[in-house]
Amino acid sequence: MSWGTELWDQFDNLEKHTQWGIDILEKYIKFVKERTEIELNYAKQLRNLSKKYQPKKNSKEEEEYRYTACQAFLSTLNEMNDYAGQHEVISENMTSQITVELARYVQELKQERKSHFHDGRKAQQQIETCWKQLESSKRRFERDCREADRAQQYFEKMDADINVTKADVEKARQQAQIRHQMADDSKADYSSYLQKFNLEQHEYYHTHIPNIFQKIQEMEERRIVRIGESVKTYAELDRQVIPIIGKCLDGIVKAAESVDPKNDSQLVVEAYKSGFEPPGDIEFEDYTQPMKRTVSDNSLSNSRGDGKPELKFGGKSKGKLWPFIKKNKSPKQQKEPLSHRFNEFMTSKPKIHCFRSLKRGLSLKLGATPEDFSNLPPEQRRKKLQQKVDELNKEIQKEMDQRDAITKMKDVYLKNPQMGDPASLDHKLAEVSQNIEKLRLEAQKFEAWLAEVEGRLPARGEQSRRQSGLYDTQSAPAVNNCAQDRESSPDGSYTEEQSQESEVKVLATDFDDEFDDEEPLPAIGTCKALYTFEGQNEGTISVVEGETLYVIEEDKGDGWTRIRRNEDEEGYVPTSYVEVYLDKNAKGAKTYI
Repeated sequence: MSWGTELWDQFDNLEKHTQWGIDILEKYIKFVKERTEIELNYAKQLRNLSKKYQPKKNSKEEEEYRYTACQAFLSTLNEMNDYAGQHEVISENMTSQITVELARYVQELKQERKSHFHDGRKAQQQIETCWKQLESSKRRFERDCREADRAQQYFEKMDADINVTKADVEKARQQAQIRHQMADDSKADYSSYLQKFNLEQHEYYHTHIPNIFQKIQEMEERRIVRIGESVKTYAELDRQVIPIIGKCLDGIVKAAESVDPKNDSQLVVEAYKSGFEPPGDIEFEDYTQPMKRTVSDNSLSNSRGDGKPELKFGGKSKGKLWPFIKKNKSPKQQKEPLSHRFNEFMTSKPKIHCFRSLKRGLSLKLGATPEDFSNLPPEQRRKKLQQKVDELNKEIQKEMDQRDAITKMKDVYLKNPQMGDPASLDHKLAEVSQNIEKLRLEAQKFEAWLAEVEGRLPARGEQSRRQSGLYDTQSAPAVNNCAQDRESSPDGSYTEEQSQESEVKVLATDFDDEFDDEEPLPAIGTCKALYTFEGQNEGTISVVEGETLYVIEEDKGDGWTRIRRNEDEEGYVPTSYVEVYLDKNAKGAKTYI
């Protein structure tokens, strides 16, 4: 089946059909383009939704995401963010592989179609020209024949007339001959043009038009195939992201399965546990013996060191009770006997408020949080102090890494003065060292408070603070029994008691003793030398291409990695000269994905 033979006379219809095919292709391109815009908008809305419900940094909401149920929700938000990324991938791939490619193909198709139909019109114009020449020669031949017949008839009339002179007859005869000659020439021209037209017409309908229509047919079939391939690509681009989307959904399911109610319950305990012991039984107060009334030693009021009775006969209370005990709201209040007041006076302890307690109470009234978190219950205070110590240790390690990097840079400048001035780093090195010392003193201060809470150290008195040297910033003297009889804060926070006093000396050098004896660094992985390196400078080590060695310190950002060949040979090599394989189980090792 060929358009050249089957549709030889449908030039105009084929022109309309091919234009319709291009319109269909452009319509499909527009459809895919709008689909990509929908995917981008959907991905954008998903990302905004995920961002909207993400916990804010350094806020109370972020602390709530310790619970497994909240972590599952957070994992859902993160997975939805990745899910949105896959829709962006769909949009990008459809734009690059369908929209852009088809737009370029449409331009090429229009040019090709224009060229084919231009050749067709050119062939039509040529056959029309031959036809006009044939018609012109035919009309001329017909005219010359009629003129020849009239000339012949005129000659015969003149020849039959006896009154006509011989000269006129000869003239008519010659004119008839000329007309006959012109008719013969026109006949020859007409015959020549007829043969030429028939040849051109045969070439037109059997060669030119079939070839042109065949090219148009092939062009149209390529367009149809291209649309089919684009539709298939459209589906494949969607199918490619299905596994990744499935992984996102699997991540959500895994997060849902990781929800642990027992663990969340334990976190609630850790978050709100005060560390206090429940109050003991309240002893019976015998009012039949007025002069021997005593207050229960196990009452909550006595445990707080105020020495006042909390309960009286009939359940009437006075002062602050345990949270689950309700006060008697009866307007009738029984007047306490004088003997009860006397007993209360004899059994109560004198209270001396230290300056720090007063200062802490004032700070709480003003809304400020004490530096040692003394406004919190013991368990919560311990957690806050431990968190602060960990943060300070991280900052110390960061500053030490920066100091090591500056030291290495200074050594490089000393060995290669053209690279920089070593003296320019002294100010920065001194500043970093000063920061490290400040952070260490701060860490020691919080470690001492943490040790006090955990029971490793006794209460800090004036003597222990003076001997430890950790609190240079505190100049006010403390009262010895201040820590023992620490009163409740004005906001109703806890009261801490100790049954006995003891002092311990904490030397400022205890923290630095850990750095006196430096042990060999453990290997955190292995490396393979990619190139040969001649370690000629001090601190470097030579390696041979293909050699395997141990990694004992990663690149800190200065372009050098510390490696070891054996116990006696270790040094630095350029990081770009080796391929590092870190041990995931090694301490301090990082995992690269």
